[in-house]
Amino acid sequence: MLRSVSSRSTTRDPVAAPDRLRAATAVYELLASFIRRTPRDMSLTSLSALATLSRIGPRRITDLAASEGVAQPSVTAMVTTLERAGLVERRRDPADKRVVMVAITDAGSAYVRARREAGAQTFSQALEKLSPDEAATLAAAVPVIEHLRAIVDEQRGSAGPR
Repeated sequence: MLRSVSSRSTTRDPVAAPDRLRAATAVYELLASFIRRTPRDMSLTSLSALATLSRIGPRRITDLAASEGVAQPSVTAMVTTLERAGLVERRRDPADKRVVMVAITDAGSAYVRARREAGAQTFSQALEKLSPDEAATLAAAVPVIEHLRAIVDEQRGSAGPR
């Protein structure tokens, strides 16, 4: 299900709504192009789940399903596949032995790191084609990009199923 994106503008907002929407569209289309171009040996949902486990640690299957926006039975099947591949493991929660947590393994962490490095290298090759001024502008925007990612991650973590 798609959520609507508000284009409300406030008086303290120096960037007009059409400019924000243009920037958002450009970033979205860049990411979509990059994702389509990157070879995969597993589904985007599995990759995303591994990255989530790498970033925030062990999760209950229900919590992982919510953060990935996928139904719990689908995540259970995905975790089983990832477990067979040695990328995740199921563990008992030390605080409540009845609860099963999914944790990334060392092999899973190495896989995520290798994917990130390969993706960054592919992206870096595209950045080499920018002019020096364009590259400097992008470098200056890195703190904003990192802040934007933190905002999106925070929204994703608190939004529940999508």
